[in-house]
Amino acid sequence: MQKIKLIACDLDGTLLLNGAQTLRETTCDLIKALYDRGILFIAASGRQYTNLQRLFEPVKDKIGYLCENGCIGFYQGKRLFKERLDRTLGQEIMKTIMDTEGAEVLLSGEMVSYLQPNDPRFVSHMRDVVRNDVVVVPDILETQEEYMKISVYEENGIKHKELWEKRFGSRCTVVTGGNDWLDIMPLHINKATGLRQILSYLSISPEDCMAIGDNDNDMEMLKLVGVPVAVKSAKPEIREIARIETETVEELFQRLLEEQPDS
Repeated sequence: MQKIKLIACDLDGTLLLNGAQTLRETTCDLIKALYDRGILFIAASGRQYTNLQRLFEPVKDKIGYLCENGCIGFYQGKRLFKERLDRTLGQEIMKTIMDTEGAEVLLSGEMVSYLQPNDPRFVSHMRDVVRNDVVVVPDILETQEEYMKISVYEENGIKHKELWEKRFGSRCTVVTGGNDWLDIMPLHINKATGLRQILSYLSISPEDCMAIGDNDNDMEMLKLVGVPVAVKSAKPEIREIARIETETVEELFQRLLEEQPDS
């Protein structure tokens, strides 16, 4: 395998399997070993920055962050970029979600998630299970922070994804981020556009990168890099574009450490 300088890795369904919300004991040790070998790990997720920092606490200062499905990125405490969704369009999206039976809306701010829950269990799920920093508001349409990403949550799975794409797909990026989530972002924004900005900042070529994923929102990122990887539980269309498949990310990291020469 060619020399890798950077690994961008999806979280839910890829590094975190079977609904897990915490890392395996060995994961951070492997990430630190890669870092010491000159390979930088980037957490590439639909999750918020503060959530990811908690998740990777033992190595939080040794990794980069591609958050909110490509809408914002951080490295060494510095915000590298932030995408913005038109406010009028964002309000139309949120009103549509709130008018959809069984759907919850999540508005992503830079450091917090804004919620106006129909079901109070949604708040506890986001705060205590997913472990986001959340702010519950009486009227989410009055939230003043700039919009980045707006998400639809349906507890038993997203229904009628094609209807969301038909209504907003010409004006926004619309992707599923797991069985229960659909994310709506500024048009043409995805994990690949965010990763390009991080790579430009670090002066690293996409050809020298590996990306690992499992779902639709990883597609562009995998197509961008020199070494695309899918976990074996990934969607068929993700496995189709991958050069490598792995049972777990940790197995792949161990193999990389054995194969990659010291920097």
